Amino acid sequence: MDKCALNVMYICLQNIDLIYVLLLLFAIDWANRTDTNMCFCLPEVSCVFLRRCVLPCSFQSHGDDVIHWFHRSGAELRVHSYYDNQDQLGHQDQNFRGRTSLFQDQISRGNASLLLTGVKVQDEGIYKCYTSTVHQNRETFSILNYFSVFSAPVSTIRIYQDGNRITCSSEGIYPPPELTWSTEPPSNTTLQNRTTVHQTEEKLYDISSSLTGPDNETDWIYSCTIRTRRNQRRATASRTWRTSRFWRTSRTSRLKFNLLVCFSLTVSPKI
Repeated sequence: MDKCALNVMYICLQNIDLIYVLLLLFAIDWANRTDTNMCFCLPEVSCVFLRRCVLPCSFQSHGDDVIHWFHRSGAELRVHSYYDNQDQLGHQDQNFRGRTSLFQDQISRGNASLLLTGVKVQDEGIYKCYTSTVHQNRETFSILNYFSVFSAPVSTIRIYQDGNRITCSSEGIYPPPELTWSTEPPSNTTLQNRTTVHQTEEKLYDISSSLTGPDNETDWIYSCTIRTRRNQRRATASRTWRTSRFWRTSRTSRLKFNLLVCFSLTVSPKI
């Protein structure tokens, strides 16, 4: 088995999600249709929501350079073109309008990297960098491919209490998040919680979960963890039996939040 085949197998093992496998199959099909001698080993580039992302591409420049960037997550889209010593954006897909540029002062040194701004979920997929140059009346070309992975990390978690119910939530996450609860001391019964996940128009995910604490004379610390395959964060809320009694009997109790590394929630009676 050659080196490229091993790299492809490595990508499949590392990114087992269905969308990753499908995109990898697209890349193999693409290779078969464009050049039967071409081998696709896809390095991974991570991009973060609304930030800038650089897709690297280098080549041997000899003047009269031609650069084309394409994106594929189903159909092949024109991302950016450069020839005749200037950008050529007449056929650029509207999804990328005003969001792409090359490092033009470095093209003569072989830098064809693409700068993508205002990254969106729809930008995830396979990118192809095609370059050609003329040297001694002979045209040479190269094609580089990258698998672009989009993420909107879990940044903040809200955890708050209403009576005996504790709610944990976070917004604007990608890929789809998971939420888990735990207690200290550990609970002897399964924590009864209700979790909802909502996808926004921007294809990001909001997640919220609520559970009802046990009605007994025990001090509890509740931990809420929200994770994706890219990162995770945790928030905690503490309840003592003394203060929980006020939760049950007094609606005029004041809530005090102390923001540390995560949320610490305490309740004191109104005097």
